[in-house]
Amino acid sequence: MRIVIALGGNAILQRGQPMECQIQRENIATAAAAIARIATAHQVILTHGNGPQVGLLSLMNDAYKKVTPYPLDALGAQTQGMIGFMFEQELRNCMPGKEVCTVATQTLVDTRDPAFLNPDKFVGPVYNKDEVESLLAANPDWTIKQDGAYFRRVVASPQPMAILELQALKTLVSDDNITMICGGGGGVPVARGENGRLTGIEAVIDKDRASRVLAEGLNADAFLILTDVQAVATNFGQPDSQNIRCATPEAMEALNFAAGSMGPKVEAAVAFVRNGGKLAAIGSLDQAAEILTMDSGTVITNDVDGGISYY
Repeated sequence: MRIVIALGGNAILQRGQPMECQIQRENIATAAAAIARIATAHQVILTHGNGPQVGLLSLMNDAYKKVTPYPLDALGAQTQGMIGFMFEQELRNCMPGKEVCTVATQTLVDTRDPAFLNPDKFVGPVYNKDEVESLLAANPDWTIKQDGAYFRRVVASPQPMAILELQALKTLVSDDNITMICGGGGGVPVARGENGRLTGIEAVIDKDRASRVLAEGLNADAFLILTDVQAVATNFGQPDSQNIRCATPEAMEALNFAAGSMGPKVEAAVAFVRNGGKLAAIGSLDQAAEILTMDSGTVITNDVDGGISYY
């Protein structure tokens, strides 16, 4: 099978860990070993998050005053290269004889997307109230909102429209021996102007939504979203919460999931199956191979007796 795997940022840097390069390398080595269990038997296209890494580069941006801060699209491209080469190296170590390549990708968005009217994705360092006025004066295009006791910049998270490198990616994956890493951080957000020229956009693309667009474009058989939970749960955190084993797209849509966490993952998985994919699943990285056999995670497919089943 051809499988697109969208890997959460926690697989690269776990909550509370310092942003040391060696720690990220060790985490990536662990993740690569889990992914290799699938990639030795199937063709894998791997995407990944980049939130902590973009945050770190933003802090470096903020600290060095001798140059104009690099724009968010450039920072996203930097993280694609950094994380991609680490994953490529570790996957090669896990799978001698398998071809592995990393491709930087751009994701097309529409500047008329309603998300640009109300930016809500926090990026970069925190600031105190006294700094906000001077920051806005120096960066008139920024939007800054309160984040707890501090203030942070926010950017839009528009819907992904297309992966610009899709045709080249199709050529690469026509060789079943190739494992590919691409779409890091949802891809570098770009827009096309009236003259047809591409420009980078100060935005954040949801990694799972962009991975779904990629999976459909590459005619993937399966789409896995791997994170740090064993399965999608109803009424998460409540006494009556249940882990979902299998469900149809319609059954999943009838449930409510948090917009800031599980919601976009469920939305992406449901859309993939509804648009012709065989199955989509959400589950834990360390159970990746078991998810494919429906022994772990939450699997979304069109053929489920009763529409939904639980563990």
